Amino acid sequence: MANANEENAFFMKKYMKGQYDYFGIKSPERREIMRDFLKMHGLPNTQDIKKIAKEFWQLPQREYQYVILEVLGKMAKKAEKERIDLYEYLIVNKSWWDTIDYSASNLVGVHFQKFPELIQPYTEKWMDSGNMWLQRTSLLFQLKYKKATDLELLTDYIHQLQGSKEFFINKAIGWILREYSKTNAAWVVDFVNSNQLAPLSHREALKWLNRKRNS
Repeated sequence: MANANEENAFFMKKYMKGQYDYFGIKSPERREIMRDFLKMHGLPNTQDIKKIAKEFWQLPQREYQYVILEVLGKMAKKAEKERIDLYEYLIVNKSWWDTIDYSASNLVGVHFQKFPELIQPYTEKWMDSGNMWLQRTSLLFQLKYKKATDLELLTDYIHQLQGSKEFFINKAIGWILREYSKTNAAWVVDFVNSNQLAPLSHREALKWLNRKRNS
């Protein structure tokens, strides 16, 4: 590929613990390339997106996965109800935090706002799956919900995952609480003080509030 950069690719792969190969195209340049392509060709047809997404998901360089996620993000508000099954496929295949975190809030989160009747059946299934990435998604899909956050659901899922030894689960618990602290600080402080969270979750949950207090 003309825009490939071997030095960048080496460090990007190293940053991702050797999980995936890279062309070495950094995000700003990748988005510029994608923007030019979409300006010329437009977004894929709805009926083709599932096939295209799965094809991109099989390609070795991680930039392909980033591109298709961002394309799906541009199409998310007009997605059909069944799109959730494609999102689930992307979560459980080639799973790592980089794609999960984008998918959780920008795809799944948007989709559940459009089709709230899907929240309970899908997130309950994901929580019961034992799959760490599906569970992380069940926590993080509300990341941008602010006042619309379902606190009962969030509390239930945090309690179910309390005591987990998984770094990515404990980090997600802290992250969603930290984000919600920007909307309702008192609730988060009370929740943290009333529950035995993992040290990582506790620290992450209060990070924004502590920084604000000390600034």
